[in-house]
Amino acid sequence: MDTEAQSTERDRSSSPSDSPGTSGEISDTEGTEGRSRFALVARITDWLPGGFLTLTALVCLVFLLLLNAFVVQPFQIPSGSMENGLRIGDRVLVNKLAYRFGAEPRRGDVVVFDGTGYFGHADYIKRVVGVGGDHVVCCDREGRLQVNGRSVDESTFLFPGDGPSTVPFDVRVPAGTLFVLGDHRSDSSDSRDHLGSPGGGMIPVGDVVGRADWIVWPTAHWTRLHRPSAYARVPATEATTSEKGDGAHG
Repeated sequence: MDTEAQSTERDRSSSPSDSPGTSGEISDTEGTEGRSRFALVARITDWLPGGFLTLTALVCLVFLLLLNAFVVQPFQIPSGSMENGLRIGDRVLVNKLAYRFGAEPRRGDVVVFDGTGYFGHADYIKRVVGVGGDHVVCCDREGRLQVNGRSVDESTFLFPGDGPSTVPFDVRVPAGTLFVLGDHRSDSSDSRDHLGSPGGGMIPVGDVVGRADWIVWPTAHWTRLHRPSAYARVPATEATTSEKGDGAHG
């Protein structure tokens, strides 16, 4: 027992914190820097009305603004043009990173785009039916949409009772643009209605805000939006293949 006590005394007397130039000085420096940072935060909170709560709110606001600008953005559905999948008042989250880094919209994607100069001075939400190089025709002998010679069965997402289109059309989609339609075809103003307008009803890929990936409100409609398999067997055109070879991947 006496031996243990003596060892303790020797450890205490030889503690490096009592000697100048030892690691104890480094700890003091780090402590000073830490106190300086806390002092800066304290000065900011003293200056702000509401103190720390206001600072926390501002940091959260900046984070949300950055998230909204570069990652995801909520949009409210204003009309019935995409029923039944998207109903009036639904809020969707739009993935703004979906078409970055070389990726481009694919047939079947639901996209939000800026319609200024083409549809009107607003953002619109529609389904991509044709991409650059596609030949889109309505309709085949069975009343179905046809893309690059392949008939497409859209019955799984078209509004009940609607057909692909009551207006016949035969278009080739220029490179770098999209041909878009609403799912509620009888209540949708889309590429069909702007074939004679500037741009021929086509949407430049550069004007696409992002891809609608989730319905987040109301909670009863909460679901992930999936690309339908209806377009999976549509063959690519030579123009489409060439674009992908140049670095545009979907």
